[in-house]
Amino acid sequence: MTNKVTYQSKPWLSSYESGVPEYLDFETLFLVDFLERSADRFPENTALNFQGYKVTYRELDRMVRSMVAVYKEMGVKKGDSVAILLPNVIPCVVAYYAILRLGAVAVMNNPLYTDRELTHQFNDSGATLLVTLDLLADRMVALRQTTGIRKIIYTSIGDYLPFPKNLLFPLVGKRKKLAADVTPAPDVYKWKEVLASHAPTDFKEDLSWDDVAMYQYTGGTTGVSKGVMLTHRNLSCQAQQAKAWFPSLKAGEESFIGALPFFHIFGLTVAMNLPISMGWAIVLVPKPQGPQLLEVIRKFRPTFAPLVPTMYVSMVHDPAIEKTDLSCIKGCFSGSAPLPVEVIREFEKRSGSVIAEGFGMTESCPVTHVNPFNGGERKVGSIGVPISDTEARIVDITDGVTEVPVGEVGELVVRGPQVMKGYLNRQDATDETLKGGWLHTGDIAKMDEDGYFFIVDRKKDMIISGGYNVYPRDIDEVLYEHPKVQEACTIGISHSHRGEAAKVFVVLKEGETATEEELIAYCSGKLAKYKWPVAISFRSELPKSTVGKILRKELREEEAGKES
Repeated sequence: MTNKVTYQSKPWLSSYESGVPEYLDFETLFLVDFLERSADRFPENTALNFQGYKVTYRELDRMVRSMVAVYKEMGVKKGDSVAILLPNVIPCVVAYYAILRLGAVAVMNNPLYTDRELTHQFNDSGATLLVTLDLLADRMVALRQTTGIRKIIYTSIGDYLPFPKNLLFPLVGKRKKLAADVTPAPDVYKWKEVLASHAPTDFKEDLSWDDVAMYQYTGGTTGVSKGVMLTHRNLSCQAQQAKAWFPSLKAGEESFIGALPFFHIFGLTVAMNLPISMGWAIVLVPKPQGPQLLEVIRKFRPTFAPLVPTMYVSMVHDPAIEKTDLSCIKGCFSGSAPLPVEVIREFEKRSGSVIAEGFGMTESCPVTHVNPFNGGERKVGSIGVPISDTEARIVDITDGVTEVPVGEVGELVVRGPQVMKGYLNRQDATDETLKGGWLHTGDIAKMDEDGYFFIVDRKKDMIISGGYNVYPRDIDEVLYEHPKVQEACTIGISHSHRGEAAKVFVVLKEGETATEEELIAYCSGKLAKYKWPVAISFRSELPKSTVGKILRKELREEEAGKES
């Protein structure tokens, strides 16, 4: 008689790659300590590569120390909030690590956000200093009237470019809308000027691991954006957990594609903090679309690709993939949304590498689950298994406490050193999300007997049709299997008889045509009839977040506007 499988028995451990431990002996180091160590061990290694302009680890460390001197002169102290509003450029990395070294709190912001969204985040975080781009500077100066921002430092895409691009940029930058003149104003400074005028300082604030290091704002896809308080412990442990998951990758020897935006927690952790802690090169890609990603692979031959599904999809469907040798890629990481199986197969076939799909949330830095990279099997549709030092359970959706039997559906809850301290200025939301040390994810999931977890859907996305629970992801995954479908997203709409029913928004592959009846009929035999969509809307594109997650909420709001 075999022992009954439980969450406490951690059946997932048998799928760990050799060398990945259940528990880690965490080094009590800060992210800036990892940068210093990489600069000591690999001073001449490339740290950052922006379109061929390379910064070594020694140079990066010096730039960070100079920026600390700048902040100090501008009056920034321990605990003060400093906002960054930048794409993946060299100053973004320097500005962030200097904030942490000074003991201030980093506030990462999305450059595509509206003034309304940015005003909320600046005011909620209490930021008084902003580092941004010349393209946004005049807007941000105007925004100072409604926020606590007092000083602004701006950089330009052209600040760090290799020869001859550095000579050509002043001639073509403005014409191509890659640069802009900034109207002179009080307390507005040029990045390169302030950096050059301040010598590197050895100052490093005396910090506790439990001090807040940053406020990372949620995407706002399910309501008002909340500031997630992440501590130095959270960030350091997460970088060490990520390092432990890939034991075959050696310090100082890899090159990462830095395409995931650093203002998003996924990119911040996996594409910036992890490689810097290991002395790896980061090839910065501010506009991560198919052509740019394939060009980076051809030119710079990176060895690891942490990306999101839309980036893999855009590469696989780009004609330039036929002339791109992907064999330099040793491994890939994918998160934020499910990656279609056919895309996985195509990319892995062309590169000979493995795509390890994972799962996480802003509230957990973000990674909690990953499929084995080089160990147990990778299960299609699974987010994988809990990483080292991470516990996970499935609990009753209603009471949020009672464990449901293995194999049954409930809410995913997780616990580990990467879980946030709480939400800034939102004790109500903190109490709702953190209970007894467990992070309630709001995701409906199940665990199989091997310890692999499967996300069924978001609690807020669930459709109740004729009294039955319908999970949009079930329908999405069926339509992703259709040979003509490139993207699909299901929402609930009002229905006269069922209360709610499913409607699917579909993007077809280039050159394909299909009818509503054809796609609904495709669900026959694959879904129970009560799950079948009652309507299909064909689109050229679907609304997405900056990390490629399809925004179901926007489609729901659009549909609600039609119904009202």
